[in-house]
Amino acid sequence: MSINQNTLASDPSPYLQQHKDNPVNWQVWSKETLEVAKKNKKPILLSIGYASCHWCHVMAHESFEDKETADMMNKYFVNSKVDIEERPDLDFVFQSSFQLFNQTGGGWPLTMFLDENGVPFMGGTYFPKNSQNGLPSFKEILQKVHNAYAEQKENIIKQKNLIVKNLDLKKNSVLSQDLEPILEISLNYLDPEKGGYKGAPKFPTFNLYETLLYFYNKTNQKKYLDPLTLLIKQICSKGIYDHVEGGISRYTVDENWIIPHFEKMLYDNVQFILLLSKYCKINEEKYFKEKLEQTIEFIKKEFLNENNLLGSAYDADSDGEEGKYYIYHYEEIKNIKDIDDYFELDPKGNWENKTILVEKKKPPKEVLDKLLEIRIKKKKPFFDNKTQLDLNCLWISSLISAHEILPRKNYIKLAEEFFIKIEKKYLNKTIQHSYSKELVFLEDYAFLINTLNDLSDKTMNFKYKEQAKKICQEAISKFYINEKAIFQKNNKINNDIFFKPIDIGDNTIPNGNAIMLINLVRLGMIEEAKKLANSLNGYLNIYKNHMMTAIRALDFFNNVNSGKNCNESGCKIDD
Repeated sequence: MSINQNTLASDPSPYLQQHKDNPVNWQVWSKETLEVAKKNKKPILLSIGYASCHWCHVMAHESFEDKETADMMNKYFVNSKVDIEERPDLDFVFQSSFQLFNQTGGGWPLTMFLDENGVPFMGGTYFPKNSQNGLPSFKEILQKVHNAYAEQKENIIKQKNLIVKNLDLKKNSVLSQDLEPILEISLNYLDPEKGGYKGAPKFPTFNLYETLLYFYNKTNQKKYLDPLTLLIKQICSKGIYDHVEGGISRYTVDENWIIPHFEKMLYDNVQFILLLSKYCKINEEKYFKEKLEQTIEFIKKEFLNENNLLGSAYDADSDGEEGKYYIYHYEEIKNIKDIDDYFELDPKGNWENKTILVEKKKPPKEVLDKLLEIRIKKKKPFFDNKTQLDLNCLWISSLISAHEILPRKNYIKLAEEFFIKIEKKYLNKTIQHSYSKELVFLEDYAFLINTLNDLSDKTMNFKYKEQAKKICQEAISKFYINEKAIFQKNNKINNDIFFKPIDIGDNTIPNGNAIMLINLVRLGMIEEAKKLANSLNGYLNIYKNHMMTAIRALDFFNNVNSGKNCNESGCKIDD
């Protein structure tokens, strides 16, 4: 294996393909890459991102396409590029390392410097080409890291045990605890006027709101419902929602939910569908049902890939400009009949002299058609078409939930059609996360089992339940660590990371261990569930603010274990 050339052209990842012509000698992450670094006694520069990431593109154009910068990278480092959607386990470990080093949250692009054994010793996110806003230039960083490694190599390598010790999750012996007081702590961080967490940027944080809805269904207390209602209203009416075609953006940069970071991620949209459909069981307003249907129809049309499953994301940029596809100029829309009755319009725009659509009330089809007519003349953003098993399973579960709200659409039929494709691609062969047959993660198994349980409950076809039990046993075999009574994020036999990742907190999707607890309860595997619940309780006492799905899962387990009439959506109030 040579480190003197860019090797990304052989990898199918759209993100890696975007970098195959960089003058950087990028390597795909592998055991071989680690061995070469060790052999050459060179540190590793690890860059993690994804195809629709705006700031990943910015750093690529500024630095990775720059020959002078690339020459420094090639001289001083073994350079490895990783797609987060291919390797969520790597991202989890190195984001955790970043947080350990910097005592702050990470993000993408993630830029980590590893010693020749693959152990991190420094890291950052986006580094500018030139020094600005107090940030050093990327070339300055490269030189400083090189100098530090050359001068302190032995000390840096000796840090491994300390890093592993600090990354290792702590837990206590608490076997059970009151869960609602922990949840109520999170309520204090919410914005009572604008919704979501206080301040900006604004993320939907679906994991929290799913848990609030669960406890509302259980207790009928408005303190759990009111924040959810506010969030749903903000998402459906403001700029984070695409009023023309449907679907939501990743987040907004402002606290008013108006200015989106325009990328559309599958994981956000399937969770939005799932949460909105559950909310519609409480609030049956036509407006919300229409938003639900519009988003489902958008996803099933625009996210479909060559495998007839769903791809991952749409880029924020098109024609090199952020949000170009989605925004409007006042002059091009002002003459649409009665448009100012439906949208907040200002000749000066609401973002950089352009208009991001914010609803006053639901517009009729003819207005939306006119807006779409203008939009489709533009170049569509890049579509990352990779299939991820966990997200496609979440999609099926969201369709099952939506069927109860929109039975005329027969989404249960669509859900079963998608599952047949899943079954054909994965269950009759090797269960895999995305491209590689060797790579599969806890979340793939967790959400596959969850989908099978949902199908079984909805269709009363118990073949799904039998499949779920079989796959659950396989998950236990591949991911469960007996001595810790917890599931590992990646396959236990995987050994291309210096640290074995155990993930108990929510991220872009609900936590795999929490979903597995719900799965075990739904399958009647109570003894196995009890061990996992005890373990999660031990972690919860320390990491409570990051474990919203675990709170819901533990309450579900506690109530079922006590003989109460419950399902995964909540318990009967009179119990």
